[in-house]
This record gives sequence, structure tokens and C-alpha cells, in this order.
Amino acid sequence: MEISVFNIKGEDTGKKVTLKDGVFGVEPNDHIIYMDVKQYMANKRQGTAKAKERSELSGSTRKLGRQKGGGGARRGDIKSPLLVGGARVFGPKPRDYSFKLNKKEKALARRSALSYKLKEDAITVVEDFTFEAPKTKEFLTVVKNLKIENKKLLLVLPKNDDVIYLSARNVQKMNVTTVFELNTYKLLDAAHLVLLESSVNAINNF
Repeated sequence: MEISVFNIKGEDTGKKVTLKDGVFGVEPNDHIIYMDVKQYMANKRQGTAKAKERSELSGSTRKLGRQKGGGGARRGDIKSPLLVGGARVFGPKPRDYSFKLNKKEKALARRSALSYKLKEDAITVVEDFTFEAPKTKEFLTVVKNLKIENKKLLLVLPKNDDVIYLSARNVQKMNVTTVFELNTYKLLDAAHLVLLESSVNAINNF
């Protein structure tokens, strides 16, 4: 499918870029999308939650009351989980939440997310641009010219550009990434996708 290329003034340049059907036109697989997002979120978890068990608490091991005749449940030492300040039964332990997902599955998830964006008409292609110096005001002007303000945006660059990144850093609901850092979570988290013209060729190889 071909899509028009705009300049930073919001004008149609007359140029077209081809969005490869094998990347932007696949039948979306919702389950693979779910698994890829789940893996992304799981990999971000620190897994450092820890509660002390009975053997790890400091405290007297003296039996607090006699075994029978007290009129209540049998009670051991002060570290009992039944008491305030006692240990926790089956509490959390440090663990690794990450899990494996095949490369082909991750690629299919990205293609599915990109296909959803194209179906929703939520992709804008812009001529390659940069600024002489980081200017948030200039970046906001570009967004306004493209008529995509007030949307949660994801700008995809072909490679790192500190000037653009610094210009967009303080803009609300705006994220900047590169083609090689693009993932399913970032695609779905954005309401609208802004691709630089040279980014399209790299994404077509996904």
C-alpha cells in the first residue's frame, strides 16, 4: 500500500512511500500481541519483593503459653504468623518473571500492531527533518502542522537524533524511539504513529 509523505509544514509533498503488505497488511494475531506485551511488562519487573519467613525473624523461641488448657489455639513462639509482627506464610521471594518468546513470534506481534495502526488510519509519514538546536516550540509547531496534536504520539526515527529527542522530551503524550528499539508495547501504547520517510524502509524489513 502506498501512503503520502508530508513535510514539517503539514503539506503533501506529492511523494509516496510503499508500506509493505507483509508488514503493514497482515492478519493481526491478538494472542501473539498479548504474549509479546506480557513479556515486555514481565521483563521490566524487578522481582525483588521479599517477606521474612519464620526462620528469618529475630525473636525469642520461647513458647508463649502452655499446650493445653488455655482455652484457645495452640501457640508457639512470638514469631508465629498468627501474631502481629510475626512471620508471613508463603510470602513473596525474589524471582525472575522473564520468559522466552521466539523471534518469529515477536516479529509477528510487531507486524500485527503495525497492521492495526494502518487499518485505523493512524500512521503519518514525514520527510526526514532535524533542527539546528533543541527547540520544543519548533517541535510543537511540526505536530500542529501535521494536525495530530492532542494525541498520544510515537515518533519513529531511523537512528538516534539527540536534537529531535531533546526537542520532544517535554511534550506531553509524546514518545520518541528508533526503528531498532520499536516494539509491540510502544506501538499499541500510542494513538498515532509518526514515521520518518527513511524509517519506513527499515520497518519494511521487519
